[in-house]
Amino acid sequence: MISQQLPQPGDGPAPDRPRAYPSHEKPHTPLRPMWCCRACGHPWPCAMARILLKVEYDHNEIGLSIYLAGLFYEATRDLYRLNPDDGPAPRTLFTRFVAWAPYRRPRP
Repeated sequence: MISQQLPQPGDGPAPDRPRAYPSHEKPHTPLRPMWCCRACGHPWPCAMARILLKVEYDHNEIGLSIYLAGLFYEATRDLYRLNPDDGPAPRTLFTRFVAWAPYRRPRP
């Protein structure tokens, strides 16, 4: 039995990726706390954000997975604060944020 309450986890990473491409266009970054794309309005990560993230993290697939897992945490917290009674299912958010990433452990 834990006799004291554990501290609240800190904030996750800043949602500043992917960088705008081309540089004069609006970036496909999330608009918080709704987690929709600033450029196209689709749920983030939108199709273009996924492509740009894969390109940006081309040789760092583990880094992309870690970045997305942190944003998954942030989005879960934001979306459940917005709608605590009818928030999205955890599996839906995991699929949206993390499961599409290219990194997978090799099969034994």
